[in-house]
Amino acid sequence: MKRTILLAVMALPCLAQLFSLSKERMIELTAENPFERFPDGRPKIPDNLIERARGLSAEEVWVILPAKGFRNQYADGFQVLHPGMKLAGRAFTAQFMPARPDVEKVFPGLRNQTAIDMLQPGDVLVVDLFGKVDGGTIVGDNLFYYVMKTTKTGGLVVDGSIRDLDGIREMNMPAYYRAAHPSAIAGVMLTGINIPVRVGNVTVMPGDLVMGDPEGVYFIPPQFVTQVLDNADILHIHDEWTRKKFDEGKYKSSDIYGSPKDPALRKEYEEYLKKRLEELSRDRKGAVR
Repeated sequence: MKRTILLAVMALPCLAQLFSLSKERMIELTAENPFERFPDGRPKIPDNLIERARGLSAEEVWVILPAKGFRNQYADGFQVLHPGMKLAGRAFTAQFMPARPDVEKVFPGLRNQTAIDMLQPGDVLVVDLFGKVDGGTIVGDNLFYYVMKTTKTGGLVVDGSIRDLDGIREMNMPAYYRAAHPSAIAGVMLTGINIPVRVGNVTVMPGDLVMGDPEGVYFIPPQFVTQVLDNADILHIHDEWTRKKFDEGKYKSSDIYGSPKDPALRKEYEEYLKKRLEELSRDRKGAVR
């Protein structure tokens, strides 16, 4: 079989067939992943890094990815279910297309629950529903509850809609969606699970770190996760030190921010940074034990 073929037809138990990546193709497309993998080849970012990612902001990711040439990893314009709750987890992707009878008959019985029932702890269900609102409702309150219980610390990002918002807003799982609509999902067909999908202007790969804050959602390739997190530690400490100096009431903002101009202050900051990074490293090693 030629290597140019992107999608393989994968048999699912008791179901028809749909498009997915073979394990070999998944590994090839995510070759720079430095972490372990799920049995299907999807990158498995460690749980401790996902937990650290809950402290990220979009601005902290922005510092790294565009400089690496990854300029199309951020999507916004969503409605955010819980603006005060950060989203962090591994992308589990699902692709829908507008229903077409001659194609749909090849995929009988495949629906939103086909993908939902495959979720694992730490997953974020990332759904390409091509912005559909009426009939683009990936979940209502019952299936939202199932996703919350199954992923445990995960969430939902859908380029489409949800329904039963009154019930869903009481559930403590982060979710990003285009609209709420009373319709049931209809007029669409599930065509892919854990394949590259489009959300806004982003190509999302299975296993990307999905990071959401009140502004939008970042999809971080696994190979950059550690660098993004380590750089965020430095930024957090810099902000911490800057505000401590502002609290002293002795300095103009330009004396301290963005970097101290006085050599003595610069030396003080560098010593503070070294001390705090050592403390963070020690605390994290203690938490792992």
